[in-house]
Amino acid sequence: MRERTDLRASDADRDRTADILREALAEGRLTAEEHAERVEEVLRAKTVGELEPPVRDLPAAHRARPSASFAPAPRRPAPGAVPSVADENVVAVFSAAVRKGRWRVGRRTHAYAIFGSVEIDLSEAIFEHQQVVIKAISVFGTVEIRVPENVSLRGSGGGVLGNFEVDTLDSGEQDAPVVYVDGLAVLGNIEAKPKRGKLIEDILDRVGDRVNAKLRKHLGH
Repeated sequence: MRERTDLRASDADRDRTADILREALAEGRLTAEEHAERVEEVLRAKTVGELEPPVRDLPAAHRARPSASFAPAPRRPAPGAVPSVADENVVAVFSAAVRKGRWRVGRRTHAYAIFGSVEIDLSEAIFEHQQVVIKAISVFGTVEIRVPENVSLRGSGGGVLGNFEVDTLDSGEQDAPVVYVDGLAVLGNIEAKPKRGKLIEDILDRVGDRVNAKLRKHLGH
């Protein structure tokens, strides 16, 4: 046991612990302040043992979880799920373009950075579709994409004397959105990563709705 707790914690270990905290928040076992404090502890954790105290008093931490409760997100969108025409274009030519805040994400977004920079921040966005594609083209430019940490993230692309980097991410939510980043960087940079500490509120709302529905049924309302 000691050898296990002394192991260095991975991002996947932190994600699993954050899932337990998120579930406890949705069930009302933690206040928003307690949840925020414990998430900070999880993000600071260096070893597996340091991930135990924030969830030690939560039932989910002592529950045996199925090893394959649901399949991971597919590598590519389902045929016909995402149109070939973009719902929105974000373009920066010798300039900068930013898309962030509370906005509705279409099924397909195209980002072009030509001697410029594009920032697409989905951490507070509203996801109305389960599969979302972002096509990024960078020529002597930079495209930065940030997603909430409770979505799935997939990437397909490359660079020509440039850098294409997408951090593969699997959500702990079965119905979580999947963001697919397709891109080509020519003497430029394309990067897609989760934004730690940022969660999709829509997913939490759905979990909360299910909990409230079960509670009302139990109370006979």
